[in-house]
Amino acid sequence: MTIRTLTILSVLGLLFFPLTLKASPMSFHDFEFTSIDGQPLPAKTFAGKAVLVVNTASECGFTKQYSGLQSLYDKYRDKGLVVLGVPSNDFGGQEPGTEGEIKEFCETNFNIDFPMTSKAKVKGEDAHPFYQWASDQVGMLGSPKWNFHKFLIAPDGTLKDWFATTTAPDAPKLTKAVESVLPK
Repeated sequence: MTIRTLTILSVLGLLFFPLTLKASPMSFHDFEFTSIDGQPLPAKTFAGKAVLVVNTASECGFTKQYSGLQSLYDKYRDKGLVVLGVPSNDFGGQEPGTEGEIKEFCETNFNIDFPMTSKAKVKGEDAHPFYQWASDQVGMLGSPKWNFHKFLIAPDGTLKDWFATTTAPDAPKLTKAVESVLPK
């Protein structure tokens, strides 16, 4: 086989076969965020819980997913799920507001009461360290390409799965994955 043939086969393999998550000495619990209210929000606060980390935006065609995320949180919070919204302006400039404006928008329009962070970069070299770690775990294919990309974290802090923007919060594959990592 030529190098070109091997390269094509490698690319096709990445496109058509699921990527396995890399093992990492770090975990979700090693990262720290800032809450939308400006307070420290260490991820270790969520130790022992399943966490669905979602990069959000208020002016996106997928913004209606806030309703589904709140419903998912309502359904599973007492069983150990946390939905963590991470507002980001990385895609299409669709989160231009301040933290106060974002919080008010979410509470007023979607009755959001799951935790949210301050705005953060989710792609590129200056991405929040969690997003750098998660993207390293899942590779290019599983990294955020748009708003409302989802990472599922197990109670022990390991990254268990990712879901593209187009995966609705009530999609059977997402709810099945969430149920599989809820604390026992």
